[in-house]
Amino acid sequence: MAKKCNAVFEGGGVRGIGHVGAVCRLEQAGWQFADLAGSSAGAIIAALLSAGYTGKELKKELETLEYMKFKGMDLPDHFGMIGKSVSLFLSLGVYNTDYLEDWMDELLTRKGIRKFGDVKKSGRKLKITASDLTEKRLLVFPDDLGDFAFDPDEFCIAPAVRMSVSIPVFFEPVRWKDRQGEEHLIVDGGLLSNYPVWLLDDGKKVSAHPTFGFKFIDEKEPCKSKNCQAGPNLVDYLKLIVSTSLDAIDHAHLSKGDYERTIRISTMVGRGEQRHKISATDFDISSEDSRALFENGWNAAERFLTAWNFESWKRKYR
Repeated sequence: MAKKCNAVFEGGGVRGIGHVGAVCRLEQAGWQFADLAGSSAGAIIAALLSAGYTGKELKKELETLEYMKFKGMDLPDHFGMIGKSVSLFLSLGVYNTDYLEDWMDELLTRKGIRKFGDVKKSGRKLKITASDLTEKRLLVFPDDLGDFAFDPDEFCIAPAVRMSVSIPVFFEPVRWKDRQGEEHLIVDGGLLSNYPVWLLDDGKKVSAHPTFGFKFIDEKEPCKSKNCQAGPNLVDYLKLIVSTSLDAIDHAHLSKGDYERTIRISTMVGRGEQRHKISATDFDISSEDSRALFENGWNAAERFLTAWNFESWKRKYR
């Protein structure tokens, strides 16, 4: 008999395949997903699951995905570090996210789910976060779309995901105008809440089914990567800044019981001396490392399922 759960996916850049590994193990164990939420890369997984994709289908899509295409390049970007600096100055970001939005829209269209209203009609909820730098506040889509004169039900999911994954500096921000005509700069939801479990469970009421969190964990390691060496170039320096910032978000803001309902996925891959961490912005990730992250997710869900008991959790925390 199928068991239902809500799911919240942490942002993690190219590490999203780890979420898919955990999703596949839960589905094998008979779990079905009801309401979904996510930030950044987690928004991609949440949106596609809400459209009806299975973990197996997501695995197939991500295995063939060329992550480097997500680094959309404008004309100046083709001229090395000087060109990227020009892009950063003119557009407030090195790369654009045109390809990512088109890719998302194509996948959602295959399932006949393009707008937030389509998800609502299917009986699910979908929540996606973004950060409004102008107002210095967290945005939750579709809830906050009215502030920008959009009909929440008619708004397409792909551009919302685009905003949620727009890592500051690395990607260009999305520029929106509110009802008063003021321009807002919208960037990665993970900047303000990278692991928003509270979106689907405010901790005050008992749900008919559990909310599971999917989160990446870092293990301490000796620094061996080229990015750790002295004198990084501008792009490596920016990657270090944004990956460090996103990895640190929400680590100290878990509510009571959140730890016990979190599937913790290691970002470390490889064996022995070749063991290394995958960061959110490693767009040149190898297929071998991608498969290893998938296995990390699968194994994390395996461990989680052996200890999880919803009734015990409710008695303790609700």
